[in-house]
Amino acid sequence: MNTATRLGAFAAGLAAVFGAALGLGGLVGPVGATAEDGHGSEHGSGHESGTPAAAAPPGGLQISAGGYTFHPRATEIAAGRRTDFRFTIDGPDARPVTRYEPLHGKPLHLIVARRDLSGFQHLHPVLGAGGVWSVPVTLADPGTYRFFTDVKPAGAAQATLGADVTVPGDQRPAPLPAASRTATVDGYEVRLDGDLAAGRSSALTFTVTRGGAPVTDLRPYLEAYGHLVALRRGDLAYLHVHPDGEPGDGRTRPGPRIAFHAEVPSAGTYRLYLDFEHGGTVRTAEFTATAR
Repeated sequence: MNTATRLGAFAAGLAAVFGAALGLGGLVGPVGATAEDGHGSEHGSGHESGTPAAAAPPGGLQISAGGYTFHPRATEIAAGRRTDFRFTIDGPDARPVTRYEPLHGKPLHLIVARRDLSGFQHLHPVLGAGGVWSVPVTLADPGTYRFFTDVKPAGAAQATLGADVTVPGDQRPAPLPAASRTATVDGYEVRLDGDLAAGRSSALTFTVTRGGAPVTDLRPYLEAYGHLVALRRGDLAYLHVHPDGEPGDGRTRPGPRIAFHAEVPSAGTYRLYLDFEHGGTVRTAEFTATAR
């Protein structure tokens, strides 16, 4: 039994799964899902009315779901070397899918993190001939990395698929940083207010400052002022959350605060990665948080 299958079997027993978040514009689950379109609950349902739905695994624990499979062309990458990572999303007919529906401005989102929760990257591959995706990737340190794809094949429900990629060498796991309310990146300080609570929606607010002054001119990044990814320590169960409101809606300000509603499936430790854009550069603020 391979790693993805074992993890999927383990997570299938969870009573709560990532589902649609509460609050205006808050989303939980695969990128782009909405409470109205039903895609946000795709991993937690699949039964007709009148039949209880069995709990499905959180996103990213399975390499295949709904008839679609994440198929990396290589599962080993040399440390520190810029590599053209290529893969396909194979459909129910075992052939690469060639048509997709965009999710927040991109046809596919690729999230990368080492299994010790370091080395986070949010990438956007390019679709080539024959349904082959490609993107330059540099993985600095040896170890096992989890690659996640948020994707919606044309005419199908969207899915979050995951696969492991190995970087050979002397693997030295990095210790997980202690829980903290603040994170710094490139001279910006980001403060987190709010706490995760297992099995229910939690309000999380991030406030961005620079040199002690509030940043009030964030730029839209992928149709929002911020994007939040959460990974659960241990199995890297995946959650992608989009903020309340959106640019141009007449009520959402471009900073300094970015508000989210997130629901995590279990108590435990999570690593949070907040992407935001300012001054023409996308930055990622990272936090360790505990769900009670």
